[in-house]
Amino acid sequence: MDLSNEQIANVLEKYKKKLEYDRNRYHNVKKLDTSFIEKNRERARNHYQNNKDKKKEYYQSNQEKNKLINQYYYYKRLNKLDVLESKYPDKYKKLCEMGKITPVPVPVSV
Repeated sequence: MDLSNEQIANVLEKYKKKLEYDRNRYHNVKKLDTSFIEKNRERARNHYQNNKDKKKEYYQSNQEKNKLINQYYYYKRLNKLDVLESKYPDKYKKLCEMGKITPVPVPVSV
């Protein structure tokens, strides 16, 4: 399905107009409607109640990773990444595997 430049421009223009229409409708009509506000709050309450356990599981499964990243940012803020590498080599290796740190190659002496 090949579209000409005019058709692509037309589709993009329609998309922009729809976004603008939806934004204006929300801010000028829906946001001021008390029944919409109540329905939206009820939906949000239900979503929170139904997904509380999922959020807790997600946090617990990523807890180690988050602590590791926070520790990285702590040492980075102090400009002491070399201390992190010497003090916690296993954590440093994990950070390298995650892609947070680009390991500095050690020069090989011949």
